[in-house]
Amino acid sequence: MAFKKCAVPFAGTAEQEAQLKAVIAEHADDRGALMPVLQKAQEIYGYLPIEVQTMIAEGMDIPLEKVYGVVTFYAQFSLNPKGKYRISVCLGTACYVKGSGDLFNAFSEKLGIKGGEITPDGKFSLDACRCIGACGLAPVLTVNEDVYGNLTVDDVDKILAKYE
Repeated sequence: MAFKKCAVPFAGTAEQEAQLKAVIAEHADDRGALMPVLQKAQEIYGYLPIEVQTMIAEGMDIPLEKVYGVVTFYAQFSLNPKGKYRISVCLGTACYVKGSGDLFNAFSEKLGIKGGEITPDGKFSLDACRCIGACGLAPVLTVNEDVYGNLTVDDVDKILAKYE
């Protein structure tokens, strides 16, 4: 099985590793505790790189392939770190009909990354979501907690410039 490495090197700390080992030890006798351990690990690290998955697999005596399978199956888990500025473009029906697919592609091209990835400097990450709940402002995206609506591809440079 080929595991995809992230463009940004893993930078876990000894403190994070100690926290994860404590979580694993807490669930040592529960073979069905993989989900809560993964959820807690993502809280600790912010994402689940292969290095963290390996610690979990070894600590819980579960094959790495099983851990990886669960991480890649559930949308709540991320294999990549999130940028300082997390761009999330709504691709729900209302937004998509009004051009959010073009917005997503424009951000991808400008940043040089695909959905789910992070720029090499760690500044921006790009994701798609299904609905922000602001359909009246379609197309909509968020940058961290900031919401932008009624957008066109001409707005991409202006939005990125705010976070440079």
